[in-house]
Amino acid sequence: MKIEKDTVVSVRYKVAEASGKLVEESREPMVYLHGGYDNTLPKIEEALEGKEAGAEISLHLQPVDAFGVRDEGLVRTISRKEFPPGVKVGGQLEGVTDDGRPHVFHVMKIKGDQVFLDGNHPLAGRELKFHLKVTSVRKASGEEIAHRHVHGAGGHHH
Repeated sequence: MKIEKDTVVSVRYKVAEASGKLVEESREPMVYLHGGYDNTLPKIEEALEGKEAGAEISLHLQPVDAFGVRDEGLVRTISRKEFPPGVKVGGQLEGVTDDGRPHVFHVMKIKGDQVFLDGNHPLAGRELKFHLKVTSVRKASGEEIAHRHVHGAGGHHH
């Protein structure tokens, strides 16, 4: 079966920096609903369109086509007093952007009474190489299409 709109695709992946340094490798295949549902990067969907199980592709993506260009407006330094007890590096907190939209920020550093937050994706601003291997392709169920994402074994419950 070919990858096309409304198919469920399982793919193993490796992500590396432009230099070749490995950033991440999947232990289990990533499974996503193909066809413009924003379940993976658009350039990955574009490259996989029409492929079948067993296909392997490599992509070299600029930041704008991967996880975006860094936005220094999403970097914040806030007094530790503003946080609940237990805030720690590596944690995630929901805050708001300058225009009032909800956004997830990562706790990057805590120094004295200052907490340093970054709302950029950890891979934003980086040129990346992706190696993908399609492990399976199947037709999506009506429920998966209606919900715009893949359901696991036994179905997904909302």
